[in-house]
Amino acid sequence: MSSQDPVHQHADCIAACNACAVACHHCAASCLQEPDVQAMARCIGLDLDCAQICQLSVALMAGGSEHAAALCRVCAQVCRSCADECGRHSHDHCQQCAEACRRCAGECERMAAAA
Repeated sequence: MSSQDPVHQHADCIAACNACAVACHHCAASCLQEPDVQAMARCIGLDLDCAQICQLSVALMAGGSEHAAALCRVCAQVCRSCADECGRHSHDHCQQCAEACRRCAGECERMAAAA
C-alpha cells in the first residue's frame, strides 16, 4: 500500500471517528437507563446523529471519496454539538462521550483543512 492510501492518510481521523461512534452508542444506551429518560432526550438524539455521521465519515475516508472532506466538516459540527450537550450532564458516560466528540471534531477539522 502506498502512502497515498486513504486509510493510512486519514488514519487518525478514522480512528477518532470510530471511537466517537462507539462512545456515542454507549452514551445513548446508558442514557436510556437513566431514571429521567425524558431529560436525556436531546443527548440521546445527538448521540445517535453523531454516531451515524462518524460512521459515514469513516466510510467516505476509507473509500477515498472526493466528498470526505466536506462531510468531515459537517461531522465536526455535529460532534461539537454532541460534546456541548453531553458536557451538560454529570454522568460518566456523558462526560466520556463529550471528550470523544471533542477529539473527533478536532481530527475532522484537521482532515478537512488538509484536503
